[in-house]
Amino acid sequence: MSSEQVFSWTVVVLTCQHKDSVYAFQRGVCVCVCVSELEVRQQRGGLLQGTLLLTVSDPQEPGLGSGGATLNALLVAAEHLSARAGYTVVTADVLDDAHILILHTGRDFPWDSCGRAFCWLPVEKPAQTVQGPVCCLDILLDCLSNQVCPGSPPGVWVCSTDMILTMPTTFKMSWDGFSGVRVLALPSDVSYAANHGVYFADEQGRVRDIIYKGTEERIRQAAQPDGMVPLVSGPVFFCRRVLERLLKAHVTSPLDGCTYMGMDSGAPPLQISLFLDLLMCLCSDLSESEFVNGERSGCSSPISQQGAVVRSARALLWRILRGTTLHMVYVPGGCYDYLTLSGREHIGRLTKMGTERDTLSHIQNAQCVSDGGRVINSVLEGDVIVASGAVIQHCHLQGPVEVHSGCLLSGLEVTSSSHIQQLALTNDHIIQGHHIQLGEMKVTVYTVLGANDDLKVSCDDDGATFLNHRWSDFYSRTGIQPEDLWVSGRSQSLMEARLFPVFQPRGGAVGLDVGVCWLLGGPGALEQWRAAWRLSLREVLSLTDQEGELRWREALFFQVGRRRVMDNLKGQSDRGLLPSFRAAVLGGQHEELLCTLDSIAAGSRENLGVAARCLACIADVLACMAGEGRGGLRSGPAANPAWSHAFSVLEQGDLLGGVQALATERAKWLSRPHLLVRAARHYEGAGQVLLRQAVMSSQRFISIGQGEVPPLGEWQDVECPARLDLSGGWSDTPPIAFEHGGAVVNVAVKVDGRRPIGARARRIKEPRLLLVSSNGVQDDAVAMEIVCERLEDLKDHCVPHAPGALLKAVCVCSGLVTYPSRQSLEEQLLQRWGGGVEIHTWSLLPHGSGLGTSSILAGAVLAAVYRCTGRTYDTDSLIHAVLHLEQMLTTGGGWQDQVGGLVGGVKVARSKACLPLRVEVERLTLSEDFLLSLQQHLLLVYTGKTRLARNLLQDTVRRWYSRVPSIVENAGQLVDNAEECALACTEGSLPRLGACLERYWGQKKVMAPGCEPAAVRIMMDALRPLALGQTLAGAGGGGFLYLLTRQPQQGEVVRQVLNNIQGLRDFSVHLVELDMDGISLLKSS
Repeated sequence: MSSEQVFSWTVVVLTCQHKDSVYAFQRGVCVCVCVSELEVRQQRGGLLQGTLLLTVSDPQEPGLGSGGATLNALLVAAEHLSARAGYTVVTADVLDDAHILILHTGRDFPWDSCGRAFCWLPVEKPAQTVQGPVCCLDILLDCLSNQVCPGSPPGVWVCSTDMILTMPTTFKMSWDGFSGVRVLALPSDVSYAANHGVYFADEQGRVRDIIYKGTEERIRQAAQPDGMVPLVSGPVFFCRRVLERLLKAHVTSPLDGCTYMGMDSGAPPLQISLFLDLLMCLCSDLSESEFVNGERSGCSSPISQQGAVVRSARALLWRILRGTTLHMVYVPGGCYDYLTLSGREHIGRLTKMGTERDTLSHIQNAQCVSDGGRVINSVLEGDVIVASGAVIQHCHLQGPVEVHSGCLLSGLEVTSSSHIQQLALTNDHIIQGHHIQLGEMKVTVYTVLGANDDLKVSCDDDGATFLNHRWSDFYSRTGIQPEDLWVSGRSQSLMEARLFPVFQPRGGAVGLDVGVCWLLGGPGALEQWRAAWRLSLREVLSLTDQEGELRWREALFFQVGRRRVMDNLKGQSDRGLLPSFRAAVLGGQHEELLCTLDSIAAGSRENLGVAARCLACIADVLACMAGEGRGGLRSGPAANPAWSHAFSVLEQGDLLGGVQALATERAKWLSRPHLLVRAARHYEGAGQVLLRQAVMSSQRFISIGQGEVPPLGEWQDVECPARLDLSGGWSDTPPIAFEHGGAVVNVAVKVDGRRPIGARARRIKEPRLLLVSSNGVQDDAVAMEIVCERLEDLKDHCVPHAPGALLKAVCVCSGLVTYPSRQSLEEQLLQRWGGGVEIHTWSLLPHGSGLGTSSILAGAVLAAVYRCTGRTYDTDSLIHAVLHLEQMLTTGGGWQDQVGGLVGGVKVARSKACLPLRVEVERLTLSEDFLLSLQQHLLLVYTGKTRLARNLLQDTVRRWYSRVPSIVENAGQLVDNAEECALACTEGSLPRLGACLERYWGQKKVMAPGCEPAAVRIMMDALRPLALGQTLAGAGGGGFLYLLTRQPQQGEVVRQVLNNIQGLRDFSVHLVELDMDGISLLKSS
């Protein structure tokens, strides 16, 4: 399906033949079912919001014919546009800028009670924003709106919905200077065209004649250079000038008999054909006499009882339309697939279309469905075996059931399963449940047919069959006689045979067991069948309760949606669920969906990652309920006291109680869009609680030993390099790191010859915590000192923006003190360490540098504290301790920063797609020449822009939880690029490394749109000629830019280029030196 801009229709009109099957009550309001279906497509984005949607039923039955329906639809469209424009009469002026689409739904379709237009197909739109079925109407709308009609001038397009059109992707029409009527013709062979219409045109495409069901010899005369013949294929365009002439028909006798206004004024009804009347009078080979008096198959006869009216109408058409050019556009490579009455053809079409066995269905045992089988909008429980070439649609079945090749089951409820199980089904059977309405009564009627049966031939025909067997065999097996099935003098075709029981005289409505089962040879009796009130297939179709049929399909669709949500979440699938959520909200199914999500979350104690994703999904549903762009921004505070109880329960580890408390509070926030958005923020906050608990499972990989405690007052000094991420960043971020798996390549670096991050710690005599942090170079350093003398002073250790939060969190996370505790701070410090602890930290890097400062600093402080208290550790433990600390601090973030600064050189770190989250680091063995070359070609540029990673992180995690397809795909590409980057370094290729950097920057922009400020984009564009590759460090948004230059030692050249950019200030260029040691413990002092 196309993803291009939807064509801007002014009006879309859907015509229907049966008034009784058009209107129904939906959600308490009397609306047209077809309009409702169009509105659903408008909500899903298939039609633009400003488009006027209309449904027009033929004002009398039998119908007006395709030509009459077109004139009536044109009148109704013009009337509505006139009223909208403030006119009191219908005027053609409203057509001046209008693009109108008229779609004719046509006759009943035996294989789908809602007709050909709304026949579901085994296709899913890959990029739809709102999940929904793909029907024939959707494929036609997509084809017309995105391929056929763009570029056309104001006018009316007319097309039937009884076929599937496929156009070459390269197809494009020229409209320069066009005036008149244009038709599209798709290629066909002669044998297929014999049952359809063919355009006979000259070399310039001017149509000379329309051949309908002509002889093969006559059809061959229309052949195109490719040997195919141009089939009458549906789309017809009338320009504005022609429309004004056609619009006069509603006040001109006898053509006024084609419109509702004419009939309301007393005009006799009139049937005319779109192709054989309206268009035929434009064919250049026909004389007026041939057109007016010609007897043509497929339209009203000029010699019938109404012949004089037909001739008068044709004469009028000749006068008002003759002289207009009818131009044909032949489309080589196009395909026209008419939906015939053949059951075998329809089943074949469904099984050959698409590649997926499952379309919008829930299949408990997927291995039971063969590759060539198709299941559409159905729930299959247990062992429901679907053979290749078989189709199940709109059914809820419980196994064991076996559906053989060539069979179609449609519209069967779960209660039908026991009867289906007892049937000796063979190949090529079609069993359907039809929702019909008899007066005020609504019932389900079941029909059975053979896929090879011809519905229209007389039972006396040699090839006539029922259930794929000759009628004589059927009479012999059942005892049924022709007089049981047909009224004397009426057509004796299968379509008219009253085969299907509806009511028993004293037993009420008939189920599947009495009618279908007995006709197929199951239990039952002839007398019971004869006693039942029965309907023919034609009567069943004419009595279809479209509202009931659509509601049944909708109920299945939403039930399937909830089951698929459960399967995807429990199975930790990467399938995006937002389209399903939007569909449920638009369909009023949000309460059921929220209950489903509550249930999954509460039952996921063994995998908190799943529970966290469920809460994020609930946030998405609440945001959908608020409406796109309504209620405020998704990101925002989540600490309203009303939600504190639920958060507290979750923090205590009571998942079930926490989910229930959240749901109780949620019910109070559903009345207004702004309340819904605020509730969504709190659900995201609750999800973060569970995410932190899930990541904290990495604590098991922290191994801390106890050694000799250094003397009181002895400083333990630690220095760390910064890190440059070369590829894979974002894949290390929980939950991506443990749901998808992550891989990052980064390098430890000194900036301007110095390790820019450090910490020192010592024990002091006073039982207190003295915390000192400074930022910036020594002369301009800004220091902050915090003294903690009471345990209460540590209460904000998990508030990331609180003064000294990082150092306080280290004190708690390292086990220096316990918070909360019944022991005072003084008692804990004296008992454990014989006094207090003094900690100093520093960073020479600006805030938001993108070089991993905070995580590396956390590692440095932990190392200093461990050493001053006599504890031992290894680097792996330190990496996981920082991960644990950052969860305690609620800053989130991934593991790559501490890996980059604590482990020296160039390395690749990985985490598997599982909990507990474990980081494994591999230092890359690289040649000295490559390391030297890399150092000479790497440059750091401070952009002067401070970035706020937390905002980027929150948005990215939300989009990952929603499984936005671009994010899921990009996560895989990040990991792949990291492995390619490691290989490039191992093989010593700077150009390949540069290419990895370029890809990496593109991947970062996908993960976090908005991470490239305009000023940074200007800088990067200016530096591109000098660089093999470049990217902003870290999450982007500002901070440091680093580039791999084409030539070595390009610092001064880069500075000159940037100085030449007008308005660029506050940047600085820095030298990079690879650090092969990582975290360094300085001599005790």
